[in-house]
Amino acid sequence: MNLLDRAIAMVSPAAGLRRATARAQAAVVMNYDAASRGRRSYGWKAPATAADAAAYGSRARLRQLSRDMIRNRAYAARARDVVVSNVVGEGIVPSVRSTDAAGKEKIEALIKQHLLSSDIDAIGEYDLFEMQQICMSAVFSDGEVLLRRRWRNGPFGAGLALPYQVELVEVDCLDVTRQSWGDNLVIEGVEYGPTGAIEAYHIYNEHPGAVRSRKALASTRVHWSDVIHLRRFDRPGQLRGVPWLAPVMMTLGELSDYQEAQILKQRISALLAILVKWAPGAQRPAKPGAGLDELSPGAVVELPPDADAVVVDPPRVEGYSEFMKQGLRAIAAGIGVTYESLAVDLERVNFSSGRLGRNEMDRLVRMWQRGLMIAQFGAGMERWFREGLRVANLGRLNFTLDWTPPRRILVDPTKEIRAMAEEVETGLNSRQGVQRELGRDPERIREERKQDLEADKAAGLPSVGTVKPEPAALPAEIPAEEKEDAHEHGQ
Repeated sequence: MNLLDRAIAMVSPAAGLRRATARAQAAVVMNYDAASRGRRSYGWKAPATAADAAAYGSRARLRQLSRDMIRNRAYAARARDVVVSNVVGEGIVPSVRSTDAAGKEKIEALIKQHLLSSDIDAIGEYDLFEMQQICMSAVFSDGEVLLRRRWRNGPFGAGLALPYQVELVEVDCLDVTRQSWGDNLVIEGVEYGPTGAIEAYHIYNEHPGAVRSRKALASTRVHWSDVIHLRRFDRPGQLRGVPWLAPVMMTLGELSDYQEAQILKQRISALLAILVKWAPGAQRPAKPGAGLDELSPGAVVELPPDADAVVVDPPRVEGYSEFMKQGLRAIAAGIGVTYESLAVDLERVNFSSGRLGRNEMDRLVRMWQRGLMIAQFGAGMERWFREGLRVANLGRLNFTLDWTPPRRILVDPTKEIRAMAEEVETGLNSRQGVQRELGRDPERIREERKQDLEADKAAGLPSVGTVKPEPAALPAEIPAEEKEDAHEHGQ
């Protein structure tokens, strides 16, 4: 304790204790280099904000930048397509499980008639699978998207199997001017109840950025039960989302600017320029460069006395490929996809490196499918489907709705399918578990196999036996080129 601390402690022991405690805590914190404040950590930001407060007031700007990058920057558009195609693909398919055969058949017919047709869409354009693709694309670009249930009756419900439709709403339609609703707090158009849970959304009747508005802009309070709020959760207590490109926007923008500069540099280097150098005191003619402006293959051009033609040495592009690769690797890592899928670069990729690169991405894809498209989109659509059944006096049907993600792309089907079959044979996995991993519906496969057996029997054909896969021969040693390739990919 220094002299000042001792003096303060004598006058005010409580104040002296606080100073001594703060000094001890600071000494502990400074044991971590990252917590120190100095030249190496200059410019680092570490605000003590809550999950949703971190992007408060910045979400609109982030959305606009993200959308512009996807519109005008090739790798941003490619990243969006890679995420959407892997998470949603051709669609996450609902399948029905029920012990009541008649009830199951009726539910499947209703799903096909209402969910899997454009009847589900409020504007009559999208079916369930197209909605999944658009929603996943919006989550990537905007960070979140809203699905609003619209009850239909009278002429608006004519021809619908169930009395509701779904409207896709961009988060731009949240009324950010609303601050409260009774005792509830409203932040950026989202109303929170006493427990902190979302109770309602204040949604504009039209998009505030529409080219032409049919009516005066006004917002309506929509209860949470009529909204599916689709977004990715990263922190405890988080209820809002941020664009997927947020961590890599700076790198993506700078890399795109660098690429444009290199393209301009290449254009300049392709130009042929000639300077005319004159000797000191030389007499210049009226047209000193005549003939040089019309150079052609095999042309012979004479220059005046005391003049020399000097060809300009254009700039050269060096290190472009390696710099772009390192930048794209950083972007791919920040988004959660592989460099090969983002850059469409399969140079020096073999089975081993391709498989290892896909493993980590496949885990992330399954996590996104489970957390976004099944736990939020699928659960919300099932809840609305069941409520629609009750309104239509069909609530007595007992069933379970499963969601099967799209088929996972196999790097080497011959090897991977054999390995899956061996897992089933040895009891390490179930047959329906493997079928779901491949994006196939076990119930549908079972029904189709039953139909095949009945058709073969009716046609007098012998039943097809189960073909057991032969065990794969293990290579004595990994080929040298594969070792070298895997090492270059950091595997």
